[in-house]
Amino acid sequence: MAHRITEDCLVCAACLDECPNDAISEGDDIYVIDPELCDDCGTCVESCPNDAIVAD
Repeated sequence: MAHRITEDCLVCAACLDECPNDAISEGDDIYVIDPELCDDCGTCVESCPNDAIVAD
């Protein structure tokens, strides 16, 4: 089960720097997670200062 980034994203890049699979990239307004690359490790969830990443 991949994670997704909600609209609470502050676009701070904390998750971008922490993702070991390079599954996170810049979207139009917020960062997005590629479900094909996400292995559900949870590192991004732990790194998000705004709790904007949830299990999908």
